[in-house]
Amino acid sequence: MTILADLSQHSKPLLTLRPPRRWAPLSLAEVWHYRDLLLTLAQRDVKVRYKQTALGILWVVLQPLLAALIFAFVFGRIARMDSEGIHPYFVFAYAGLLGWNAFNSTLTRASSSIVESNRLVSKVYFPRLVLPLSTCLTTLIDFTVALVLLVMMMAFFHIAPHWPALLLPAWLALLILLAIGIGLYTSALMVSYRDLQYALPPFLQLLLYASPVAYSAAAAPVPHRLLRYYYLNPVAGLLEGFRWSVFGTTQVHWGAVAYSAGMVVVVFIFGAISFKRMERRFADVI
Repeated sequence: MTILADLSQHSKPLLTLRPPRRWAPLSLAEVWHYRDLLLTLAQRDVKVRYKQTALGILWVVLQPLLAALIFAFVFGRIARMDSEGIHPYFVFAYAGLLGWNAFNSTLTRASSSIVESNRLVSKVYFPRLVLPLSTCLTTLIDFTVALVLLVMMMAFFHIAPHWPALLLPAWLALLILLAIGIGLYTSALMVSYRDLQYALPPFLQLLLYASPVAYSAAAAPVPHRLLRYYYLNPVAGLLEGFRWSVFGTTQVHWGAVAYSAGMVVVVFIFGAISFKRMERRFADVI
């Protein structure tokens, strides 16, 4: 009995779980410690997404192809908007969709990541930040597959790449980081307000047409005097830079690009702080 008493007095738990403080710091080291879980969740998302579909991963290519065909018909054939020397218009629109889809899909999945994993959140301890971050792998896979098709189309239509193509990973990283920053905030907010899952798709649809996806920023359907307000949308500058990297000949407003890059940093920091602030209530509310 004495030995058992001594052991109980001197033994300490290996890990003590306490509720996080209201302004808990963002611990990336803890996320790295749970990197195996992050990869497992990412692999699960990839497998589940195309499960029981006849065409499987081909939808990664078919979705932007169909959307590019519609945009080419509406904006290129009917509205006759300028494609900044890139022909056919279909390739021009497809390149814009490539960048937009990386942003859109990351934001959509990150926003619903906490709610969709409600059982995991309420029963198992792990850094909740892993859930939104795990959506990035699916985005990268989709982007890579769609990028291969874009390269094939550029070769077929004799559109030569230029040195700005080397900056393509930087634009992709900024688009994903912006989506994650917004997604961290919306995912935390969606735990308490499920209405957000119905409000987000119409907002993204509006943002799609308010961004230079199907048209160039130079041909934006806004008066020239209001163009500076158009660039308040941080996605606009990033997509313009993205398309410039793909073709190397389109116009770029570097002031808007610098503003967009700064907004990415601000939005990500705000989203991370807000996420950590609301994280302490996830298990109770969800």
